[in-house]
Amino acid sequence: MPTHVLRRPTMLFPPRSLDGSPQLTLELDERGDLLPRILWAGVATPAAAAPGGYPSLFRGPGVPLLGEHAHELFTRPHLVGHRVGAPGSDAAWSTRFVVSGTDATDDRLVVRASDAAAGLDLVAEIEALPGGLLRARHTVTSTGDGSYHLTALDVVLPAADDHVEVLDLTGRHEGERTPQRHVVTDGLWLREGREGRPGLSAATLAVIGTAGFGTRTGTVLGAHVAWSGNGVLRVERSPDLGPTIGGGELLQPGEVVLEQGEQYASPWVVFGASTDGLDGLAAAFHTYQRSWPAHPAHQPVVLNVWEAVWFDHDLTRLKEIADRAARVGIERFVLDDGWFHARRDDTAGLGDWWVDPDVWPEGLTPLAEHVRSLGMQFGLWFEPEMVNPDSDLYRDHPDWILATGARVPQLHRSQLVLDLSRPEVWQHVHDHVHQVLSSAPIDYVKWDHNRELLEAGSAARGGAPAIHAQTEAFNRLLDSLRELHPDIDWESCASGGGRIDLGVLERTQRVWTSDNTDALARQHIQRWTGQLVAPEYLGAHVSSPTNHSTGRTLPLDFRAATAMFGAFGVEWDLSTASDDELDVLAEWVALHQQHRPLLHSGRLVRPQSSDRAVLLHGVVSAAGDEALLAHVQLDESASNRGTVVRVPGLVDEATYALRWVGPVDRRAVSRSVELPEGGPTEGVEVPGAVLATRGYWIPRRRPETVTLVHLGRIT
Repeated sequence: MPTHVLRRPTMLFPPRSLDGSPQLTLELDERGDLLPRILWAGVATPAAAAPGGYPSLFRGPGVPLLGEHAHELFTRPHLVGHRVGAPGSDAAWSTRFVVSGTDATDDRLVVRASDAAAGLDLVAEIEALPGGLLRARHTVTSTGDGSYHLTALDVVLPAADDHVEVLDLTGRHEGERTPQRHVVTDGLWLREGREGRPGLSAATLAVIGTAGFGTRTGTVLGAHVAWSGNGVLRVERSPDLGPTIGGGELLQPGEVVLEQGEQYASPWVVFGASTDGLDGLAAAFHTYQRSWPAHPAHQPVVLNVWEAVWFDHDLTRLKEIADRAARVGIERFVLDDGWFHARRDDTAGLGDWWVDPDVWPEGLTPLAEHVRSLGMQFGLWFEPEMVNPDSDLYRDHPDWILATGARVPQLHRSQLVLDLSRPEVWQHVHDHVHQVLSSAPIDYVKWDHNRELLEAGSAARGGAPAIHAQTEAFNRLLDSLRELHPDIDWESCASGGGRIDLGVLERTQRVWTSDNTDALARQHIQRWTGQLVAPEYLGAHVSSPTNHSTGRTLPLDFRAATAMFGAFGVEWDLSTASDDELDVLAEWVALHQQHRPLLHSGRLVRPQSSDRAVLLHGVVSAAGDEALLAHVQLDESASNRGTVVRVPGLVDEATYALRWVGPVDRRAVSRSVELPEGGPTEGVEVPGAVLATRGYWIPRRRPETVTLVHLGRIT
């Protein structure tokens, strides 16, 4: 790795970043024994990568690779802990690490350090990822006598001084991923997730950027904690230190206690930078996800029968629904909750993972084989981490739950949480799920998690907090079942979108974006979940005409076009659909399948809309030769001006033909004009540069309509 002189020795990481990727400038201590300082984190440019091309530009206080109080850091420390039970252990609460070695390659930087007085070793790792992201983590090992009680271990990077606004997400059940933003001021901004999973109100990621940054504009730096348990995201600025961004795991009291020789590794914290706003940041995360071995190369169209039959399982009726599903082109049929022992409603049966013979006297094989005979895959719902008090498992093992002691935690959805950190509990769940998956031809598992981890202590540790150990046990459980059943695809669901993070996503092929399948609500939920997650992972289903969550009645075309850009599916009781509705749905399924290669490989774009009643989004192919754009008229517009759609990512000198896609109502709205028959440009081919700067025009449309435009390269 090249070293450049900047008053003190410095190094760039990665040393040969592509233009537009994030890069760090690290200042090395002159003596070589103190931890490096990160002077700058942001988008790499050719000028920055050239020797001598970044003089005092990057000078400033910077941020230590691990912030320590001993070096006059008076902001929130990056490492918090203390040692007990050994002579002189009181001093271990404040560390002063000395570097013992550094290894650097083109895509990995490792710094090793130790503090003999505190009895701690440190390994700091930074890696360059596909797509232009960086990820970093710290590992501490206790080398001293007694016990080291770890409270926090965060990974933090500096942001540029003109990064003055922060955006993150919040939400609720059936309303996940709502954006919120505020101005950066001196002090600490902290988002904590304490549900034992990222949660329905999860911040998901923090983004700090230049004033007014948007989907297509501004320079931003984002951070995400790739961890399925409790987490922290943080942004901080002080009178002495510029803005910083980072995060880590949220540890509860006594949760991580290191004896001599034991170590703790923080979750990977993934960072991305962009000079073209939030869309550039999203593209980096999506490219990284598409590099994973578990990434779904092909995402089948799904029918889930939950909203069709609920707990009322009848083989004849389910076969009829499967027949109709095959008629419209469904590729995967999923049997949801209600198939296992004593599960007639949501108050009983969780934990008893065997097929209920009263409902399924011949097991699941007759349904699975019927589904497969129609050319579809067969999927099944589980919630392995949970237990109902009204279950054989709980009656036999009431001590197997997460609890602080003898007190049973408050129920939610009549559920408690099994303590997977105990080997006997983990093995019991593992073996029963494995047995079911081996009993019938099953291609897909929807893995649910409907209960927050309340008072989540482990009896194996005297009631001490166990969310960290529970999260690790969940990862091991899923990994083992994946290894035993390599042909099964997996979906992460947690009351909808309550467990969506890169830790679980790396192990699965799909996520359930929200329990709210209302298409109007889904426009926003899917838009902002897509800030982190690639579209092909986002379960997006066509619901019933009148949605059970909101009571809102929406047109089929609007419902289907909303599902079009994600992992397309259906949540509708097709036995109630008319022949005409089935025909229209089949057209939409075929349309999605036709454009699926583009939708699930291209770059997400969200052009700015001049009309608050209109959302714009779409996908542009990596080569810039094809695009599919959606004009979503949510409500009545305040004006008759219509909306201009500017399309980024095309080839400037190429020309494109624009045409309407799918069912299009061309009728004019009052005082406006009808859609031209030959597409938005009436058949005129347009250069990419013109489409990017001037765009094409869509007149005001009726509320709750989606107008799709396909752009194909001609020259």
